[in-house]
Amino acid sequence: MDTSLPLELQEIIFSSSDTTLSRKINRMETKGILRKLAPKIYTPNMIEEPREIIQRNIFSIIGHLYPGAVLSHRSAFEFKPTATENLFLTYTYNRKVALPGVILNISKGTLKIDGDNLFTNELYVSQKERAMLENFQQTRKLGSDSKTLTIAQLEEKLEQIILVKGEEGLNRFRDRSKEIAGKLGMKLEFERMNKLISAMLNTKPSKLLSSPIAKARAFGTPYDAARITLFEKLFLALQQPFPVIDEPYQNPLAYRSFSFFEAYFSNYIEGTRFKISDAKQIIETGQPIAARDEDSHDILGTYQLVSNRAEMAKTPSSPAELLEILSYRHKVLMKARLLANPGEFKMQNNIAGDTTFVDHTLVRGTLTKGFDFYRTLEEPFAKAAYIMFLISEVHPFNDGNGRIARIMMNAELSKARQSKIIIPTVFRIDYIGALRQLTRRTDPHIYIRMLQRAHIFSGIIKGEQIDELQLILEKSNAFKEGDGDILKIIN
Repeated sequence: MDTSLPLELQEIIFSSSDTTLSRKINRMETKGILRKLAPKIYTPNMIEEPREIIQRNIFSIIGHLYPGAVLSHRSAFEFKPTATENLFLTYTYNRKVALPGVILNISKGTLKIDGDNLFTNELYVSQKERAMLENFQQTRKLGSDSKTLTIAQLEEKLEQIILVKGEEGLNRFRDRSKEIAGKLGMKLEFERMNKLISAMLNTKPSKLLSSPIAKARAFGTPYDAARITLFEKLFLALQQPFPVIDEPYQNPLAYRSFSFFEAYFSNYIEGTRFKISDAKQIIETGQPIAARDEDSHDILGTYQLVSNRAEMAKTPSSPAELLEILSYRHKVLMKARLLANPGEFKMQNNIAGDTTFVDHTLVRGTLTKGFDFYRTLEEPFAKAAYIMFLISEVHPFNDGNGRIARIMMNAELSKARQSKIIIPTVFRIDYIGALRQLTRRTDPHIYIRMLQRAHIFSGIIKGEQIDELQLILEKSNAFKEGDGDILKIIN
């Protein structure tokens, strides 16, 4: 509230002990240009409902009516009323005040201490350590009437500290909380919190824990909860029938020829680019080009995996098998790139542009948890689309993640005798854009449609020899840089 404005321009006006101002407020109310919302609270807003006005200005109202109050308990985390319109404050007395749209639950307690933050006007908010202790107080009320969050919610907040600041950061949080507990007389609350932290760090029995993510950490398989939510959204969108696109290669030679371009385009997407003739030489001789040893092995390793029908019939039946298959295929793919630690999951975080992938400490847990959705899917295309995004989004290795993701996708289709999917150069922008839409905007439909288009295209690439397939791909503009139409009809 800006008190320098004329009264008629202030959305919230408070009664005053100033006689002149008090009379002016009374005259404005009598004229119908001001109305009373609650005791001592007025507004010139004659259109909106009182509850909407109060809720929008609630923190300024609290700071004015209860100067020095502390927004505390669950409200210090949520910064909004609960579903039953409750806000929780610490002040110099106990009281419940019902305003339109908000119920103020005021508890007598210690006002601001060092570290608490000024929020607005003269309203403070509990610092995170204090708020956590407050939420470990015992209360008889449940749900949105309770001044405390659930234990599961508190565990998830502690888990977020670990994700951002590591276990050392959580230990610093615990030390600071212990110090604050001494000032506030919250020894019992600290003991409850300390037991929970110890359980999460696996120094006390994990049976104390409630939330799935905290239990996962205690058992040594912590996961990225936000990514699991994203995977669930894709899983739900994949609950539909998809057209069966039979594989266009009917004999081993045709399968290997198709696999050549599968390997060629998969590497081209990642920046490993060769002339077709050079790539053919690498595959035919099994030998790298001298000047490009590592790049040559990338092409060769990819081809060795995707051209082997027996290998491409292997799909995981358990989380442990998923990790095993990923490790083996990565070892084959990246065998010439020792700095990529072939077959080993990443030991540090990786970033692409402004996208940060799953934390290296959460890779195994996130893949394990994400496998729950994969195993439930039945349609081969649905399983292929899901596992490709799962691997791409987790990014479990230092390098080679995109290629491994596409290999895992095509193994699902090859096992079901459906056409594998190639992502030609002309479709690269669509492919990357669809992945980003799912990652950043949680929109799975663009991603699914993109893969369906690529699947339809791949299903019409028929021929036994590499040269024969190359002509078909050239006619379809598959090798062109930039955006294009991969569904061009091939005569």
